[in-house]
Amino acid sequence: MLATLREIHPALADLTYLAGLLFVALLVYWVGRRLLVSVAQSFAGRTETTWDDVLIEHHVVSRLAQLLPVFVIYLGVDLLPRFEDTAEHLLLKATSAYLIMVVTFTLTAVLSAINAIYESYPASLQRPLKGFVQLLQLLLIIIGLLLVIAELLDRSPWILLSGFGAMTAVLLLVFKDTILSLVASVQLAAQDLVRVGDWIEVGDFGADGDVIDVELHTIKVQNWDKTITTIPTHKLVSGSFKNWRGMSQSGGRRIKRALALDANSVRFLTEAELERFKRFALLKTYIDSKKQILEESNRALGGASLNDRDGTVNLRRLTNIGTFRAYTWNYLKQHGHIHEGMTLLVRQLPPGPRGVPIELYCFTNTTDWNAYEGIQGDIFDHLLAIVPEFGLKLYQQP
Repeated sequence: MLATLREIHPALADLTYLAGLLFVALLVYWVGRRLLVSVAQSFAGRTETTWDDVLIEHHVVSRLAQLLPVFVIYLGVDLLPRFEDTAEHLLLKATSAYLIMVVTFTLTAVLSAINAIYESYPASLQRPLKGFVQLLQLLLIIIGLLLVIAELLDRSPWILLSGFGAMTAVLLLVFKDTILSLVASVQLAAQDLVRVGDWIEVGDFGADGDVIDVELHTIKVQNWDKTITTIPTHKLVSGSFKNWRGMSQSGGRRIKRALALDANSVRFLTEAELERFKRFALLKTYIDSKKQILEESNRALGGASLNDRDGTVNLRRLTNIGTFRAYTWNYLKQHGHIHEGMTLLVRQLPPGPRGVPIELYCFTNTTDWNAYEGIQGDIFDHLLAIVPEFGLKLYQQP
């Protein structure tokens, strides 16, 4: 029948043949895709490994099924009555271009699956490869596009590549962000600046939270209010940001907060108060050692006595603010949640219009945010309540 139609109307015969061949190719693709995916899912469900499930999730199998129409067309051209030379040539060229596209996108899907498998291992948190995988995918797409154009134009791809030399400036402009991101990704990976799971702060973008994804062009940060901030990768390298990973790895989180004391409440301690403070378990050793030091210093001034009303102006005496500092230091030292191997300071900052600040500088022995806030709150609850015992008052602006 096709031969008879060809004798009557060759163009209509070619069109009928082409339509039939494409219909068979689409039918084979539809049936083959369902079978391949079904078999692959059944096989993956019976295995304990996860890599086969990842290949299915990233549509590697379904994209392989797109090769079936190519085989149908090639077989159809060889087995059935032939087209006119021009029509057959165009069909084969279009099929070859389609084959290149299918192979290209199948390889990109395989790369995505490989990255997903890699991300299931702990090492991926230290050395994320997603940016490099995306770069390889971009190169594959560019190469595939060149091969498709070369196939359709029936030219060598090397000729097309040689012609791109004159377009270097245009390409650099078009792919400027990609090139910057590539260089930034290499720097971030080589210097281990950012990992998935790191807590970072980027003031220029208002980002403050955990890194949830590191890609070629962007880094995604989930802020503490659960919003997502997207930061261009190259901006992290060209600008500045704070990474809290060192705090997490150290096992201690810093407390740096001050109590403002009323300067008018600062005074010397009396003998009666010194005797009372000796009953404080955290102050007894301090009072005894400090009194001995002060007595030796005062004897060096000529033996003036604390009871000598005229000589007290020349004597060294204990103050309530100094004793409070000593109490606070001892309190932190024996506290069960303060890191013993890190800096512990209780220091007096310069007095100002808001009183005399006494700053606590220490580290908790946990980095958990909830526990950290609880420890810090308990410490300052105690100190705020015990300040009046030293004859001191907290400063409050009227």
